[in-house]
Amino acid sequence: MKMPFAVKHWVFACGVSVLTQGAWAALQTTPFIAIHSAPRYANLPAMPYANPHAPKGGYLSTSGNGTFDNLNSMNGKGNAVDGVNYLFDTLMSSSLDEPGVMYPLLAEKVTFDPKKTSFVIFYLNPKAKFSDGSAVTAEDVKYSFDTFQTKSNPGLQMYLSDLDQTEVLSKYQVKMRFKSDNNAEMPLILAQMPIYSKKDWAKKDFTRITMQPILGSGPYLIDRIDAGRSVTYKRNPNYWAKDLPVNTGRYNFDRLKYVYYRNLEIAFEGFKSGQYTLHEENTARKWVTEYNFPAVKAGMVVKYRFQHQNPITTQSFVFNTRRSPFQDIRLRQALTYAYDFEWQNKALFYGQYTRLQSYFANSELEAKGLPSRAELTVLKPYLGQLDPVQRAGVLKNWKYSVSDATGFNRQNLLVARQLLIQAGYKVENGRLLDKSGKPIELEFLIHQDGLQRTLMPFVRNLKRLGIQVNIRQVDVPQYIERMRSKDFDMTTNALPQSLSPGNEQAQFWGSSSADQPGNYNYAGIKNPAIDAIIQQIIRAPDREALVIRTRALDRLLRAGYYQIPTYGKGENWLAYWNMYQQPKVKPKLSTGIEYWWSNATQAQKVANYLRQQ
Repeated sequence: MKMPFAVKHWVFACGVSVLTQGAWAALQTTPFIAIHSAPRYANLPAMPYANPHAPKGGYLSTSGNGTFDNLNSMNGKGNAVDGVNYLFDTLMSSSLDEPGVMYPLLAEKVTFDPKKTSFVIFYLNPKAKFSDGSAVTAEDVKYSFDTFQTKSNPGLQMYLSDLDQTEVLSKYQVKMRFKSDNNAEMPLILAQMPIYSKKDWAKKDFTRITMQPILGSGPYLIDRIDAGRSVTYKRNPNYWAKDLPVNTGRYNFDRLKYVYYRNLEIAFEGFKSGQYTLHEENTARKWVTEYNFPAVKAGMVVKYRFQHQNPITTQSFVFNTRRSPFQDIRLRQALTYAYDFEWQNKALFYGQYTRLQSYFANSELEAKGLPSRAELTVLKPYLGQLDPVQRAGVLKNWKYSVSDATGFNRQNLLVARQLLIQAGYKVENGRLLDKSGKPIELEFLIHQDGLQRTLMPFVRNLKRLGIQVNIRQVDVPQYIERMRSKDFDMTTNALPQSLSPGNEQAQFWGSSSADQPGNYNYAGIKNPAIDAIIQQIIRAPDREALVIRTRALDRLLRAGYYQIPTYGKGENWLAYWNMYQQPKVKPKLSTGIEYWWSNATQAQKVANYLRQQ
């Protein structure tokens, strides 16, 4: 989950001012939420990346990983079903072109003060209906948020922690008060949450795993569930919001299907044989070498590269700093030199990736060069609190070590060994020992088949430093449980970031989330300087301040050596059976698959081809 900020010049163009307690408060009532920007599409009948005349029909199917056992994705129990979000509407819908902008969905307008945001009022559309025809009311909104605050997973409760009280003002008006007196991001956070039916949950236990259909107001309904294997959704022809501007030309497929595979290699074979129709590829080797099967040559399967403008997902090796020896920043720093991206990209990835130098790569949020004067102003009060290694890293022109791509990584391993010796470690009989003479040994926890291939170069380099490494591969349920309880030494992680960072940063890096089961601070970071900068990001008064403060956070994260950012790409690799069409205008922040549609003629050609195989 990721969010944004606040609007100014629309107060007078589209909003109202309210006289309160003898002084003019800068309250605005608008048919959108826009934080630190002005919305461009508020008066359009459809989004620019939609085809209003797209035909309805056909189906789209994709794969799921592992298995599933829970239709309630909000309680954090079990394995939530893929696609369950299509059952529920949110209060507003995010623009796929504008960071921090949302347009009407369940709520037709909203009131808040963008300069001092201590509450928000949502005005529900009186036409909003659940799929059984019952009205969506303020009582349902209150029930949903009261429940999320008390019965959802710890990460979500933390994400909503600034919500103080949800108050029903009338059948279609609901007011949310915040604990802090200025949190511009909260209206966006609240507006993106699914709304459940209070009546539907009257006799059900929210905290339990369930495969019983849940009443929602979204564009799709449950069609068929094959327990643990697949789930199929059907388009609701009576969907109340199908003609809203955000939904015009959207949700065109009659069926959405998720087919589950326990093994990613088997999943790819399933795609090749037509068991599902859309596949996102995440392996460079396969993207370059394995899309030469007959369906591709026959033009029945299409490869598609979508270049987005989001921060690149941060893939990394994560150190669990709750455990020895990773509590030592000097050891973590040394081990960073053992990662050899240049050889790996040449030998394993066919030159398809770039080395990540930032937790916000591919965006204006990335900290580059030496800290600017504005960044130093943000960082200066906290520099004295930092470990000398982290303080030096924060102030320098950051760049991770570069190898000669020969595969030996000799120079960087010499640097690593020297750093370890300076930190008090020593090597005896080929083994690295800490100050007490204890050998450094660690376990690398994974669940993905084939990941050993990309891990082994790093593991070999650690062994050259005298560190014994055991790669432990477990099944998906065990991996999820061990990640929830932070039961690992090292692991891999892929963390998507937002162009509008906010409260979720506390979940990723904040001290309060470090020991919460189920939260996302896997490295166990507990750093007062990072906590303080996160709060500054959440309360940034404008886009300029948000960017500067996020760059300061980026510097602190890199220099803390909590993870080793590895590689990434500023695009999505998709392959699909040649039966789909897209609008001419593509969104900037998403693949926009919800706006694709099925070409009936091409779909028949695909069907004929598959029958002949």
